Amino acid sequence: MKTHSLTSSAHAALPVVPPRPATRFTLPDDLNADAPPEARGVARDGVRLLVADGRDAVEHSAFHHLGAYLRAGDLLVVNTSATLPAAVDAIRTDGRGVLVHFSTALDDGRWIAELRPPGNEGGPVPDGRTGEEVALPDGTVLTVDEAFPDPAVREGSRLWTVRVTTPAGAPEDVPAYLHRHGRPITYGYLRGRWPLTHYQTVFSHEPGSAEMPSAARPFTTDVVLGLIASGVVIAPVTLHTGVSSLESGEAPLPERYRVPEQTARLAALTRANGGRVIAVGTTATRALESAALPDGTVVAHEGWTDLVLGPDRPAYAVDGLITGLHAPEASHLLLLEAVAGPEVVGRAYQAALEQGYLWHEFGDSSLLLRA
Repeated sequence: MKTHSLTSSAHAALPVVPPRPATRFTLPDDLNADAPPEARGVARDGVRLLVADGRDAVEHSAFHHLGAYLRAGDLLVVNTSATLPAAVDAIRTDGRGVLVHFSTALDDGRWIAELRPPGNEGGPVPDGRTGEEVALPDGTVLTVDEAFPDPAVREGSRLWTVRVTTPAGAPEDVPAYLHRHGRPITYGYLRGRWPLTHYQTVFSHEPGSAEMPSAARPFTTDVVLGLIASGVVIAPVTLHTGVSSLESGEAPLPERYRVPEQTARLAALTRANGGRVIAVGTTATRALESAALPDGTVVAHEGWTDLVLGPDRPAYAVDGLITGLHAPEASHLLLLEAVAGPEVVGRAYQAALEQGYLWHEFGDSSLLLRA
């Protein structure tokens, strides 16, 4: 496998703002899923499932019927990244509270982080600055090194490269620290706080994601066993997600990923036998496509990806994906359109709005297939 590394200075080039997705809509507030489905009396695999492909009709079902829309010989590619409790309450040097969202671990031991107001209302704090120190619980100190991705910015960046040290000044083990003092990242549409178990999927194995790879949340052991029994193959990739609060009109962050050799081989075997490669979520899609060649061949690979799928870079290897519903203008919509096509995605979102589907990580699901 080939490995790339990333430090803040190694990714000095500013990300290109992606084009706007063709799928345009306004999301009513009452379609924001404000709690896990279990809190609404619905099982994980009982959320609604919308199925759209090149045909005019859009089908509506429940997620536990997913197997009815897959075929023996299809390959499901799943993300094994587990969610970190990446939000920590802290205090700035002037005594004001601040909420720290830990986003991404860099190769040099530092992290990319976001500073947000207490209660996470609004966007990032407007006056974060280079050199600022933030007091975390138990005497731990967060030091702001530089803005990310543009270190020339001195104040007001959305994201920062930070160092985290113990009271004695030694580097802190951030994942272990988060499990002692952190909680899952949440946004304003959610009602209340929920334990970390609600933010893990049946495939969660390797901690590293700032936010849940939520497309896999409706999968249960029963659903997985049913798919395997019907001849559907499941293969892993890993992609650790950063914060999603910068989705609107902005390119996604570089993210660490890994496509194992056995997954690359299964993708080749699936294509050779006429099966479909279906990614579970935008994260699995990004990982697999980051290791894909223009002819659709997938190679084992790991490192960092800054791939943005869209009109200039269609999907090479992925024939469809299982995904939740994404916010208006989110860059993830470009990825969906690159896989299934703008017509399929537009038709699916129109139907989801008309039928009252629920959005976001605790909402409903969709299966979008290339025409």
